[in-house]
Amino acid sequence: MEFINNNFLATQFNRRNFLLGAGFLTGLAVASQWHPVKAQTSFSGYPFSLGVASGDPLPDSVVLWTRLAPEPLNGGGMPPVNVPVQWQIARDENMTQVVQQGTVLATPELGHSVHVDVRGLEADRWYWYQFKVGNEVSSVGRTRTAAAPFSSIQKFNFAFASCQDWQNGFYTAYKHMAEEDLDLVVHLGDYIYEYGSEPGAPRQHIGPEIITLADYRNRYALYRTDANLQAVHANFPWAVTWDDHEVDNNYANFIPEDNQTRQAFERRRANAYQAYYEHMPLRLSSLPKRSSLLLYRRLTFGNLAEFNILDTRQYRTDQPCGDGLKPLCDAALDPKATMTGARQEAWLFRGLDKSPARWNVIAQQTMLAQFDFDGRSGVQLFNVDQWDGYVVARKRLLNFLEQRKPSNPVVITGDIHSSWVHDLKADFNNQLSATVGTEFVGTSITSDFPTAFIAPVQAALKDNPHTKFFDGAYRGYVRCQLTRELWQSDYRAVSSILEQDATIKTLASFVVENGQLGAKKA
Repeated sequence: MEFINNNFLATQFNRRNFLLGAGFLTGLAVASQWHPVKAQTSFSGYPFSLGVASGDPLPDSVVLWTRLAPEPLNGGGMPPVNVPVQWQIARDENMTQVVQQGTVLATPELGHSVHVDVRGLEADRWYWYQFKVGNEVSSVGRTRTAAAPFSSIQKFNFAFASCQDWQNGFYTAYKHMAEEDLDLVVHLGDYIYEYGSEPGAPRQHIGPEIITLADYRNRYALYRTDANLQAVHANFPWAVTWDDHEVDNNYANFIPEDNQTRQAFERRRANAYQAYYEHMPLRLSSLPKRSSLLLYRRLTFGNLAEFNILDTRQYRTDQPCGDGLKPLCDAALDPKATMTGARQEAWLFRGLDKSPARWNVIAQQTMLAQFDFDGRSGVQLFNVDQWDGYVVARKRLLNFLEQRKPSNPVVITGDIHSSWVHDLKADFNNQLSATVGTEFVGTSITSDFPTAFIAPVQAALKDNPHTKFFDGAYRGYVRCQLTRELWQSDYRAVSSILEQDATIKTLASFVVENGQLGAKKA
């Protein structure tokens, strides 16, 4: 594939064009002065092996992403030099109506990834984009800007997904998602898994559990080589957040799952956060600073939908009661226990309070609704890695929804590898209390839900009447169609994660009517 624009085909570029690259400052900010700039013309392999992506659409801006990786599973295979990467964005898929173009530096410090924050675009329209380095050209990606603030749009379609353990099976769900009619994809975490290779798994991780920056880079590269995942990245803009496996299973803030020292885990978290930034279409505002990365943010689509994208790992207090399924201990009732940290919680409440949107979406990781996993009389078991382990923090959120009444709050959730629909109650222990919102929990792309858990959960449903739906057998994603009067969530399920040509069906559909809190079966 070649660029149509003849000027862009030139291997030389003038100083003005070079500075037109909106992402140039990103590269400049972190590029070491000791690395030469080299307009490399030959590579050991195809440099765009990890595809292209876009994300975080604003009315006038979108982030374009790629990473130069001619040897993706060998640290990328790039020499320690700064490489100019040309980009352009057009109104048409043939790239003939180019509206902007420029050059950005791919630096060794960021794994030769590039993040181009293109500004000055038209609101609420599709664009196509492409990269070029030396004589090599990327595939063409498609993206869409958000509708202008306060503009009236009549519909918005998005899908959300999570939990894509490479070793469990194939990304057939993404093959089908790529064919959907979507304006946005939201990924709610566990984009990679940190575990070492498992003999006998359908697909293999390479090497032991990942710790170093090189480890994390190679693991992301492995996942990004999947053609179906690349197709969804290329077809739609994404909004991403993480859960635990991007670093370490069930970590909380600087508390690891394993017996690492604080210093060792800080290094590991810094490595994981940097690799995450390098492989996601995020703005410079999310550039990691040592072992911290600002990920919570807000995306608005006209006056129809506003997404509050949360980070419930980096700032949370430790899981209470020793983690796992168990009765609640005193620590689960601690007013100081937090999922989000005080600053992010205040940011969320301010945004919800001021939002002009018809639908107010809280995109986050672990199940918000209470669920008693043991239906036996007198015994209650809760998953304390979820919000059930942070009872007072959840109560503050539910009280806010009840008292301040933001328009149509809907929570979207991943993590638990199964499908759920909940009415969010002001008091889950009193089913006559007010319904203050709706939660849609999506299953995984591939990660397992233990078969042995399905029957006990089904048996417990009678003791959790706010739970309207549960399925643990199928993998897939949730497709959401929003209009001004109706939200519809379709639970899309693949027939198998072990077959690359598996079929897909809609397992169930639920709707929320404007002004009528709670979900109904469609």
